[in-house]
Amino acid sequence: MHEIVGDDAVHRVEGLPGESAPVGLTLGLGRLRTLGVSGLRIALPAPGHPLGLSGPPEFNARAMDAEEAVICHGAAFGLVPQVYEAGPDGDVHVEVVWQVLPVREAPPADVPSLGEAERELAEGLREATEVLSGLDVAGSGPVAEAAIDAYRARAERGREVLAPGYPPRAVRVLELAQRVGLLVSLARENGHGGAVSSAEMGARTEALRPVERVARRAQVAAYNAYVEERERGAR
Repeated sequence: MHEIVGDDAVHRVEGLPGESAPVGLTLGLGRLRTLGVSGLRIALPAPGHPLGLSGPPEFNARAMDAEEAVICHGAAFGLVPQVYEAGPDGDVHVEVVWQVLPVREAPPADVPSLGEAERELAEGLREATEVLSGLDVAGSGPVAEAAIDAYRARAERGREVLAPGYPPRAVRVLELAQRVGLLVSLARENGHGGAVSSAEMGARTEALRPVERVARRAQVAAYNAYVEERERGAR
């Protein structure tokens, strides 16, 4: 439960069948279990890429706006977060309300297997590194170095990226996807790096876009691996 809430002040679930008002996260998850939910899948959609979604259009549109959603396994429900912030800088109060909505029972869009995700990550990272190195526009500087050092420190402390019970391959895929995602975000946050011409800037953007897509696909595959494995075992 702590992994879901993190540093947020409170999480609530709204729209549950049989509940007229929002309920706390613990009660909400328990209520979903009584409705037949046996697992949760993650969706990380982006404009033009409904990754992990299964419809209907109304649910997909809300998930696209939020850029994330949870799809229930065992019952046709999905949850989309709405984030509310209040308070001055340095003391911001964050509340998340998860809206329960009906979803279509269908395979999630564009989610690869763990094996496919692992291969795509290796290929995408290699291709992007070659392009960025050739243009001399990779993210660098003190901000980038500090972020990388912080990531390494977390990894060295043995940070658990997935709960016990996940297949080891899912852990490997998620760790690699997170590293790739970090490099992409650093490259974007550091402006255009060494790119000086519009052609170089365009090449840099084109090099990053497919890698970011591959990293999101891999993260969804890793997070959903537990449910997928249970589903295969039940067949």
